[in-house]
Amino acid sequence: MSRRVTQPVGQKRLTNVAVVRLRKQGHRFEIACFKNKVLSWRARVEKDIDEVLQTHTVFSNVSKGVLAKSTDLIQVFGTDDEDKVCLEILEKGELQVADKEREAQLSSQFRDIATIVMDKTVNPETERPYTITMIERLMREIHFAVDPHKSSKQQALELIRELQKQFPISRAHMKLRLVVPLIQSQSLLTTLDSWNARVEAKDEMNGVTSVMCQVEPGHFRECDALVRKLNGRLEVVSMAVQREGEGGVDTFNDDNDYNSAQASLAVEELQTQGLRDLTISSSSTSGSNPVNLDPTETERARASFTSKASKEVVSAGIGAGVKQQTCNTCNSEVGDAKQYREHFKSDWHKHNLKRKMKGLPPLSPDECLADTDIVESVNDLNEYSR
Repeated sequence: MSRRVTQPVGQKRLTNVAVVRLRKQGHRFEIACFKNKVLSWRARVEKDIDEVLQTHTVFSNVSKGVLAKSTDLIQVFGTDDEDKVCLEILEKGELQVADKEREAQLSSQFRDIATIVMDKTVNPETERPYTITMIERLMREIHFAVDPHKSSKQQALELIRELQKQFPISRAHMKLRLVVPLIQSQSLLTTLDSWNARVEAKDEMNGVTSVMCQVEPGHFRECDALVRKLNGRLEVVSMAVQREGEGGVDTFNDDNDYNSAQASLAVEELQTQGLRDLTISSSSTSGSNPVNLDPTETERARASFTSKASKEVVSAGIGAGVKQQTCNTCNSEVGDAKQYREHFKSDWHKHNLKRKMKGLPPLSPDECLADTDIVESVNDLNEYSR
């Protein structure tokens, strides 16, 4: 059986090369660069041109090693100085990248956009930021596509406007400190009120008025122009005001005075109900005649019911204040938020997750343990029979 004889290639082909191509006036010019260096040069991170270019030579086809003609360089660029031509191609040319490199670049920019959106937005109901995982899920739901020719910040601002049309999300307010002359304070406050700004503090001293407020980012330029017009100054305290700490809308009221007042009312109500029940039971025991309790016994009973009422209030607070999370995969309640997170790491949840992917119903912890033992026994038998 004959084999096909091919002529050997007499030239050494370039490998590990990032090609930057520029088409101009009907001619094609290419330069050979190191991978991952072109973007660093365009971002002004890399300063040494020798670390970017593999050779200071202009090609018409890098893969075939065909050099560009000097007459073409003079006609298109007005010079045959290859160093100057390489710089122009490096700045204006199109970077030829492989599929994996392009995918990695788009994935990194997708993450950057999600991070910017997370930093600039909040949930309007809780004023807390969304997690980056939730932002990425919302981006995929609206089929967001990354544009490599636009900056991440510009795309993030456009994305926020799109998300506001479908989901409860809003721009986080900016916290500003505005200092204006005292005679201009009324004009400033009137304008802030028309912008629905939140005035947190107002101080007047030494002939000036200092106002701490939260305004929407869309009014920042107008606010800056207004303060300049009133001969004042503007200080940015925070670019995005976001509430911190864990918790949700189903947790207790944050007002401690309110909680203590509610607890006191509950204790008094239980005390009254307990003493009433004690009086009725004593009356029924001794007949129809009313019974006058001894003051010492009354005080002892009051103390007993106070202790009991306090315990009931505390237990009720714990049960009602902490929202019981439900795992849909295991079809059972798993406790508070911390226990909910720990549940996802358990073998029980992982086993039910595998069953869910196979279309099988979830198992209880005991059933899961028994099923796992059976699977391990079968695996041991298979290993032994080999």
